[in-house]
Amino acid sequence: MHIGVPAETRAHEARVAATPETVKKYVQAGHRVTIERGAGAAASFTDDAYASVGAELVEADAAFSADLVLKVQSPTETELALMKRGAVLVGMLEPFNAENAARLATAGITAFALEAAPRTTRAQSLDVLSSQANIAGYKAVLLAADLYPRFMPMLMTAAGTVKAARVLILGAGVAGLQAIATAKRLGAVIEASDVRPAVKEQIESLGAKFIDVPYETQEERDAAEGVGGYARPMPPSWLARQAAQVHERAKAADIVITTALIPGRDAPTLLSSETVQAMRPGSVIVDLAAGRGPELAGLAGVRGGNCPLTEPDKVVTKYGVVIVGHTNLPAMVAADASSLYARNVFDFLKLIVTKEGLLNIDVSDDIVAATLLARDGAVTRKAA
Repeated sequence: MHIGVPAETRAHEARVAATPETVKKYVQAGHRVTIERGAGAAASFTDDAYASVGAELVEADAAFSADLVLKVQSPTETELALMKRGAVLVGMLEPFNAENAARLATAGITAFALEAAPRTTRAQSLDVLSSQANIAGYKAVLLAADLYPRFMPMLMTAAGTVKAARVLILGAGVAGLQAIATAKRLGAVIEASDVRPAVKEQIESLGAKFIDVPYETQEERDAAEGVGGYARPMPPSWLARQAAQVHERAKAADIVITTALIPGRDAPTLLSSETVQAMRPGSVIVDLAAGRGPELAGLAGVRGGNCPLTEPDKVVTKYGVVIVGHTNLPAMVAADASSLYARNVFDFLKLIVTKEGLLNIDVSDDIVAATLLARDGAVTRKAA
């Protein structure tokens, strides 16, 4: 099979969908692999490294003309025009974006959105959300430490004692747990909150204090259990109690990292403008939901995050608090992010490409069925 790997062209994207490690495996399996020149440069993978494992270095149109195209992000209109009808596209294709799904279907592309893979044990090796969120949680803490105008750990010096930074992490999924672990390594004192009671033990095992918001109704308990490993929208009654707790804890925090996302919905608001205003000057917020929250007032098409003061892809200061709104933290650790993503893709392709190198889309496979976004000119998965 002809596998094409084009360079990513969207803003702030430095990752690549295949590395020399995975390309070598594709070539050994008998596939022809074409890599757009410079595709891996931003992730520190040279053209020579790809050529040395058997890849052909080509221009963009040749990479997009392959039978199977591997991408990180969904192709732009210009890129999509380079693909042939019936080609297979694998990448992070925004499965809840109905417009994008329809665009791929109209182009006659057989598209697989890897973010839609079920959160099951069998799918762990191709779970792109987890592999990339893990990196985002790590990078969020490093960004915060860089912008925070004090030390993270407690230090006892001849000039006096420096207190450890207090870090508040909201949301304890993969990104939140990695953020806890990274902040702990840097010597911070950490508190964390999540709607799901099941993560309390994980939070505490990493050395953080769990902020408990009790459930008062069965509706609240049911919502807190989540679906498929993801949180669900919580009832207003619980959200009001959580907001009060978060407000008090944020006032005492030096760094707040928010990680809450709900598939197919706007990211919930966790830090209100009033809470930011009450925080201490010099505090830092890193909003991992930047660009995926409600639309910002007066800015059509521009979305905030878990905080309404977050501005996507900007670092701003509001009420003396620094708010980080980078929308693609994994791309800021591009080499490792690409390596993990490329392995995810490699493991996924085992499900749709036979050992003989033939395409075999078996929709009775739960992972294949869940990720299949478009086929034969139609959207095959509910996209919104």
